Amino acid sequence: MKNFFTSFFGAVVGVIIALVLIVVIAFGSLVGSLGKAFENSEKKAELKPGSVLYIDLKSAVGDRTQENPFANFNFSSLGEKPLGLDKIVENIKKAETDSLIKGIYLHLTEVNAGVATTEEIRNALLDFKKSKKFIYAYSETYSQKSYYLASAADKIYLNPQGGMEFKGLSAQIMFYKKALEKLDVDVQIFRHGKFKSAIEPFMLDKMSEANRLQTEVFMGSIWNSMLDGISKARGISKDELNNIADNLKLKNPASALELKLIDGLYYEDEVNAELKKKTGIKDAGKINFVKIADYNNEEENPFKKIKEKKGNKIAVIYAIGSIESGEGDDNTIGSDRIAKAIKDARMDVNVKAIVLRVNSPGGSALASDVMWREVTLAKLSKPVIVSMGDVAASGGYYISCAADRIFAQPNTITGSIGVFGMMPNAQKMLSEKLGITIDTVNTNKHSDVGTLYRAVTEDERAYIQKGVEDVYDVFTKRVAEGRKMKQANVDSIGQGRVWSGADALKINLVDELGGLDAAIAYAKKKAKLDKFSIVNYPKQKNPFEELLGKMEDETETKIMTKNLGETYKYIKHLRDLMNMKGVQARLPFEYIIY
Repeated sequence: MKNFFTSFFGAVVGVIIALVLIVVIAFGSLVGSLGKAFENSEKKAELKPGSVLYIDLKSAVGDRTQENPFANFNFSSLGEKPLGLDKIVENIKKAETDSLIKGIYLHLTEVNAGVATTEEIRNALLDFKKSKKFIYAYSETYSQKSYYLASAADKIYLNPQGGMEFKGLSAQIMFYKKALEKLDVDVQIFRHGKFKSAIEPFMLDKMSEANRLQTEVFMGSIWNSMLDGISKARGISKDELNNIADNLKLKNPASALELKLIDGLYYEDEVNAELKKKTGIKDAGKINFVKIADYNNEEENPFKKIKEKKGNKIAVIYAIGSIESGEGDDNTIGSDRIAKAIKDARMDVNVKAIVLRVNSPGGSALASDVMWREVTLAKLSKPVIVSMGDVAASGGYYISCAADRIFAQPNTITGSIGVFGMMPNAQKMLSEKLGITIDTVNTNKHSDVGTLYRAVTEDERAYIQKGVEDVYDVFTKRVAEGRKMKQANVDSIGQGRVWSGADALKINLVDELGGLDAAIAYAKKKAKLDKFSIVNYPKQKNPFEELLGKMEDETETKIMTKNLGETYKYIKHLRDLMNMKGVQARLPFEYIIY
């Protein structure tokens, strides 16, 4: 027995020592990595005459640049400084009048941004061109999205052995019905709206006709918007662009040049030679590239301006991510946090107008209504303007509809005015597949309604469906009030149907096409302001909490993606859907458009 305890406690001590060593080593690596990240982030670009603003969009472009010093920390790209859309557009505008910046170089290996976000960046580039400064674009391979962005450039160059896509848009949706049948899982569906298709993957094995129709229409609208921009920039008719896509005329880099989609087949050193000519640098000289992430200085930090400045302000409130009750975070819309942000802006006498930036597929109907209430209260005392990002649909539209004016991009995905609920029944799976049975004791007849372990009765189904119908009725009333429409008319364009921003403008779901800058300009006009500063809400999260959450999320994503590849995004979406609580006002599903 003595030997046993000696061995046992020796093993325990050994495990503890090993764990301590692992923690110390991991912490040392983390500190070293962070040191490298901070060292790189502290390097300021040396601006001098003839500088070229260097833009690549490999890092994910969110709506808002993170103040969090760990926001850019990950294990694959230490030291990078990803910017949000706000700072990218701000820096492009700043470069217009900066005499030290000669032009812009777009290095478009990858554009990690949504289509509406890409549109806002492209519009900023088009505005930049009015300064008569140049924009050159280069890539080894152009995706359709990166080419659309590149089409704003004066010159587009492609690697002679590279590649380019131009074939039209495609959307794919994964259906789980047969897999669930094999598992003996029955998903009980409750919905209002023939276009409210979030539940289709659980009850069908392909798109319904209504869903196919709405997808074809809004994707066609997005593609048409892209063609408009490319046609105007390149002088190629939309009919010819569709002909190129339909007949796969873009076979290789040489054909891209023949079709006048690009201006030259150059290696990057040859592009640099062209840039030297534009900037007046001799062959032996070196181009002074200034990365857009470094194109900032402390005195021009808008967050510091806000702390020092008093006077008139416009509040920009960022509502980003899926909607849920509670606190949320910088990537999830928690109703408590966003409602408080709206209230704080409403109560601040120095805030003369509010711009609510919405980029959300929706989520909890209850949480959406909580935030809608704060929007209605705010607009009683000051203008409230909505700026829609890549998506502002269902719950995202719910929180937007009461605003004084709504701005969207032509390729924003919006609408989806509809609601649904789901209840999985795993009773048969547990019994038939695993041999597990459930016995229940209730105090009342329906005490266990909503459990995973049995099907709902007809009475319960009618009861739950009535709740869904009631939420839809409230949703359409909110939209009717906010948009000054009849509720019947809202229902006719609702039913869960998704619209592009361009089409939403035609049916009065939005008021104007434009980005965040356009919304701020309108807020300034509405509030009759001359000088003002921007204050951003909500306050961003504690950086250490964000770092720990980021590490956890990134670890899961890397492991699952490595083992499951592209399939992981579908599994993650399925898990998120199955974890939903309450009636949902959410986009039909996660469209994979490419």
